[in-house]
This record gives sequence, structure tokens and C-alpha cells, in this order.
Amino acid sequence: MSEIEVRTSMQDGMHVAPALPASVLADGAPATPANRHTELVFRRLKSLAMAARARLRPATNASSWRSAIEEEAAFGHGLVLVPVLLAAGVLTWLSLPYDLGLVKLALLPCVFGIAAVLCNGAVRAIRPLMIAAGLFSAGMVLVAVETARLDTVVLDGPVTTNLRGKVFSREKNDREHWRYGILIEQTTKPTLRRAPLKVMVLSRSPHTPLAIGATIEGRARLSPPSGPALPGLNDFAFDAYFRQIGAVGYFYGAPHSPAVDSAATGDRSLWAQMAEGLAAMRATVGERIRGVIGGDTGALAAALVTAEERAIGRDTVEMLRQAGLAHVLAISGLNMVLAAGTFLIGARTILSAVPGLAQRVAIKKIAAAGALAMVFLYILISGGAVSAVRAWIMISIMLVAVFFDRMSISLRNIALAAIVIIVITPSAVAGPGFQMSFAATLALVAGYARWRERAQADELAAAGRWWGRRLVMGFVIGVLATSLIGGLATSVYSAAYFQRLPAYGLLANVLAAPLISIVIMPFGLFAMLLMPFGLEQYPLAVMAWGLDGMLVIARFVTSLDGEFLTGRVGPLAFLLIAFGGIILCVLRTWLAALGGVVLLVGLICLVVEDRRLPAVVMSEDGRLVGLVTDAAIATNRDRPSDFLFSQWQRALAVESHVAPMPALGAAAEGLYPEAKRQSGKATPRVFDPAAATAIRKDINATLSKASPNVFSCREKQWCVAHSDAGWTVALIENPNLFEVLCDQADLLIVPGSFNERTCSSGQARILSGRLLRLSGAVEIFAEPALGNQRPSMRFKTSFTSLQRPWERHRAYDWRRGDFDDDPPLF
Repeated sequence: MSEIEVRTSMQDGMHVAPALPASVLADGAPATPANRHTELVFRRLKSLAMAARARLRPATNASSWRSAIEEEAAFGHGLVLVPVLLAAGVLTWLSLPYDLGLVKLALLPCVFGIAAVLCNGAVRAIRPLMIAAGLFSAGMVLVAVETARLDTVVLDGPVTTNLRGKVFSREKNDREHWRYGILIEQTTKPTLRRAPLKVMVLSRSPHTPLAIGATIEGRARLSPPSGPALPGLNDFAFDAYFRQIGAVGYFYGAPHSPAVDSAATGDRSLWAQMAEGLAAMRATVGERIRGVIGGDTGALAAALVTAEERAIGRDTVEMLRQAGLAHVLAISGLNMVLAAGTFLIGARTILSAVPGLAQRVAIKKIAAAGALAMVFLYILISGGAVSAVRAWIMISIMLVAVFFDRMSISLRNIALAAIVIIVITPSAVAGPGFQMSFAATLALVAGYARWRERAQADELAAAGRWWGRRLVMGFVIGVLATSLIGGLATSVYSAAYFQRLPAYGLLANVLAAPLISIVIMPFGLFAMLLMPFGLEQYPLAVMAWGLDGMLVIARFVTSLDGEFLTGRVGPLAFLLIAFGGIILCVLRTWLAALGGVVLLVGLICLVVEDRRLPAVVMSEDGRLVGLVTDAAIATNRDRPSDFLFSQWQRALAVESHVAPMPALGAAAEGLYPEAKRQSGKATPRVFDPAAATAIRKDINATLSKASPNVFSCREKQWCVAHSDAGWTVALIENPNLFEVLCDQADLLIVPGSFNERTCSSGQARILSGRLLRLSGAVEIFAEPALGNQRPSMRFKTSFTSLQRPWERHRAYDWRRGDFDDDPPLF
């Protein structure tokens, strides 16, 4: 058998050994089982050696390249690269600063497809390039169609209104507050011109929770979904747009359910009724689990089944993240495989116990059919996250393959799952859930295939070992390898999206793996199977014991204080590392070394990229401002919003916080005496110079005594500070102080509604609430200046244009009822 024949007989690591005739045995020895087995091992070792030489052989000429490409094609890796090219097209379209015409985009796949068909003869070599270009442009078309189809209306600014609609989801958080997903039917006082289709509204007041499908009504404060906390971080408005969530907010008081016409309720579509039924079933399952177990343990158990994580305490979630066990909360391959495997093994064991049944029917296929139905129900009540859908598709393919007596743990399985998700929801490619889930799975399947090739050569040598020792060692090595490979594969994504890496994640996963595999997931499955009979409390008690043990492990690992704050990862380094890892996992010949080279270049870019910190950072509404040094971030708030500030700490890799110092000073009411005396009337604003002089004196005295890079604040009036760059930074909470501080500061921040004005001196850079609404969160860098001049300011904004649909709402002018074509950006 030639080398190519041996290689092409292996599909994604599945080696098919050829039958050996008796004539191949040495010296005419009889074809005894022992001799045949020995010859088989010899042939296997020889083929592995030839394959290793093929991988390491360098490309010295065009024929080497051609033979390597042909060998990769024989492995079927062309299919594996299809979702990679589709995903690249999706990400390229999403990263553009403007929209491309859908008609123009739709022509590109046709053009490249026709070109691929016509590439014959001398130009046949460029056919793969045409196919690749066609798939790339097809990815752009898919996400453009999804964006146009959704056409989500995003609220343009904060507003208080009476809200009425249908509850399509509900979830209780760790503070016993209910968060409702509402399909808006009506808004009044005021009536919104651009009412969103769906909103997420929190109710903090005690009330009887409203059922899914019920009509809900109440007065609510709504706001647009927030943008990035800093430039380059996660844009929550993007995620909300593709979930059709146009606003978030909270109720004033408790919402109620008014009387509704039953005839109108029956007009809903069958799809809407099915969705409500599934959501209600999911909520019921979660509540029954939490009712039996209670506390954070019950919330964790419910999250493993329904993916509802908000009921888990924030400290517990943070502890799991620092320990590297947060992936357990995301319903993914681990959960699906353990659930399906437990059901499959349990069903086969029970069926085999029936006398004579195994001889009459294929009990393995019956068990596989049951497991297939079980994972289908699992995905229905799990919320349909991307990682769960990926795992469900792959496991479904594997279980269907059992009906045909085939194995399907392969890269093609991953490719098919990725293609399905990209075609249905292409925007999911931009999320960390899709990227981390597929990166970990790709690395594990590729690593397992390579390990299996080498392990098969040692099967005879291991045959005489005690099976119990082999089982234990195999389990331990498997857990170590899985945790290590999965952790390495997802590390760049964890650093890019969450700016943190757990130092002892491997230790935590190794310690927790037996509990998760043997106790938590199997008994969680038993609880779901017994829940229709009201007997779930017994397996749930065992599951709770396992979860408590996992929390003990997480608490121990967290106490080691081993979390790394990585800071932001540059886009070039991220792309190179991610693409190099894909090539390294997908290809099997020496071409895989190219992936290693690309990955190494990405790591070099990661080391040498500019890590300079900004001097000043501010939120998109201007109400939180920070002065940044290598040691700490000083803010204008004693207790800054944890949602924003924790993202700042991770992105800038600075953990310490410096609170503002209190400052005494005169109030601002005396600046405009006539305006105060005749409030509500259109009277001229008369500025009182004496009051202004007194306030300036207080501020100057405060600045002279204050430490650099520390804010001094007077509550609800002003905050001032000197930065390391030599700038005087001032934040005004009382707009009447504008004229007072205008000529005192180099950088003046005026959040909220504010009429655009300029300083008489023209020296201060003014950032108003309206400008920040258009630009998003801002970073200001100190650029070196000539001579003894102070450094100049370089602004980095979250948005450089507002042409994309998930950014467009920022340019809406409610006074004109239209969008600004050319909004004032930096």
C-alpha cells in the first residue's frame, strides 16, 4: 500500500486498516491470529512513520505544494474551510464603517461562482481561489440579509412612558427582582414615535410575577442599550440589535396585568404560541429546581438546565470565573455530551437486562434514538445559546450516525454545525460564544485525532495492563488533556473579550471534573426524567451535593489569587493568533506548520504592540470620568458603576481605584439670581460676577491643595483634578457653572442635556452630553509636544461613523423626527 493510499484511508483521524492476505506474512508462515496481529502492528507503525515524514517534509518545489494540497483534499478538509471563509466574510461586513448595497453584494457570489466553473485547463489552478472568494462574499450576503430582515428599531434616548405589551420572557435575578422581556403593543404619555419592538424591563417592587404570555402594563423608564465601555470593547447595542431588543429599563412601582380581550389573545400566530409555551416550560423547570434546592446552589442547578444565570449571586459568578469554571454555566458540549452519554449508557444497560432483547433488536440504536429525543428537549428548554446549538447539532449527527453503524467524531461534524449556524444566524459569528465554543471543539477534535493515531500503535503493549489502571489513567489523562487543550485554544478569545485569564483553571477543572461528570450532570438528567412524576427532589439533592463540592473547589482555587488581567488585545494580534490556530488544527500535512508560523507572528505582535495607557477615560454619558496611571484609576465617584468600572479595570489592566476627595465651596445658585427668581419664564440670564469670583477662588484653592490624578468634588456641583499630563480636568454637574469653569480648565466635561456653548478664551476642549452620545465612550491620550508645552490631546472614540444599523439611533434628532446625515463627531 502506498503512502497516499494509507493517508487517504484516514478521514479526520479515523484510520481504516486494510485487510492483510496470508501471502504478506514472512517466510510463508501460517496466517495464525498471533502472526496476523504482529504484522498488523508492524504495518501500522510503518504507516505512521511515513505519515510523520510526510508532515515534516518541507516544500521545496511546486510539486510538493501540489501533493500536499491534494492530500489535504483527500482528507476532505475543503469542507472544513467552508465555514472559516463564510465567517471571515461575515466579520468583514460587520467591521465596515458603512453599509454595502445588498444587490451589489448578492452579485459577488454569482460572479465568483461562474468564474470557478469556467476555470479549466491552464487556469484550473485558480479555481480554489474563486471558490474561496465566492464563499467569502456569500458570508457578507448572509449577514447583510439578516440585518435587513431584522431592521430593529433602537430607542434614540432615555424616556419615561406608560408601557403596555406581552411578556415573552421573565427571569428572576439574585436580588429577587423580576426582569421581563416585553413585546410592546402601546406607549402613552408620551407616545413614542419610534417605539421598539421588544424591551427588557426590570421590576424592583414586590409583586406577583406575571406569567409568560400575559399582558403587562406600567410606567417605565427606558433607555437605549449601552455602547462599549471603552473603544474596542463589547458593544451591547450590537447584541441587542440582533436580538431585536430596542431598549432596556425599569418600572416605577410594580407592573400589573390589565383585563384583555380573549378574542385578541387567540389571534397570535402558531409560532408565537409555541415560543411562549417553550418559554413557560423553561421558566417552570427553573423555578421547580430552585424551589427544591434553594440559594446559589439551586440557581446553579437551574442554570445548567435552563441557562438562566441571573439568579446566581454575583460573587458566586465572579468566583467561578476567577477559578476558570464559568464555562460550566454555559450549556455547551460538556453538558450535552454528559447528558446524552448518561442517557445512552443507562438506556443500553436497562435494555440489555431484558432477557433475549439484545438478540432480537439493536438496543444500541434504540438507546441512540432515545438520546436523540432527549437532547432535542434539552435544547428546547436551554434557551438556544450558540454554544448549546453547536453542541446539539454535533451530538445529533453523532447519534444519527449510530443508526448506520458509523463513527462521526470528526472535523466535518464541526464544519456542518458551523455552516448551519452561520446560514441561520450569521451575526452570531461576532460573539464570543460562537468563537470560543468552536475554537475549543476544533482544538479538542484535532488533538484527539492526532493522539489516536499514535495511541493505536501502542494498543498491543497496553493490552496486558490491568484494565482498572488503564481506565483510571485514561480518565485522568483525558481530563488533563481536555482542560489544557481547551484552555489554550480559548485563551486568546478570553483575553480579547474579557481581558482576563485564570492562572489555575487547569487545577480547578481537574478537581471538579469527577463531580461534574459523575454526579452533577448525570443526576441532573435523572431529575429531569423524574420531574413529570414529581420525584425530582431525590436526584436534585445529590446534584446539589456535587454543586456544593464544585463551589468548594472554586473557592479554594480563587483563594490562590491567580487571575491575570491581560488588558486589551490588538486586532492584528488577535486575528493572526486565531487564524494560525485554525490552520494548525485543520491541516494534517506539513502545511499545518504554516499555521504555527502565523500563530508565532501573532504572538510577536501581541508582545510588541503599543500598550500605552490613556490619560483620561470617560463613559458615553460623561457621568463617570477616570484619570489613569500605571497604578490606579481615579474617578469622580466614590462607588463607580461596577458594570462600567470593572470593564475599565480589565481593559486597562489596572486594578486599584482612587476615590475623589471632598471639597468645600459655595453653591452655584447665586450665579443667576433673576433666572432663579423667575424660573419657568423666558427671562434673560444675568450672570453675577461676584458669585462667580467666589466659586473660582474655592476651586483654585482646592486645586492648589489636591494631589495630582485625584478628583476633588463638591456633590452635585463640580469635580476638578490635575492630570499627569498637566491638564486641568473639570466635570460640571450643575450647568450654571459653565461660565465659571470654562476658562479654568483644559478639558471640560458637561454631561446630560446641555446647550452647546464655547468658552470666551477658546482654550478648553468641551465634551458635552450630546457629543458623547454621538461618539460613545472616549479615551484621551497625551501626545508629546515641542519644547516646554503641555502634551496635546488625542481622542479615541468608540464610534467613528454612525452609518451601521446598530449605531444609527445615536444620530436621531427627535425634534426634527429624522436622522442627522452628518453628526458632529471628533
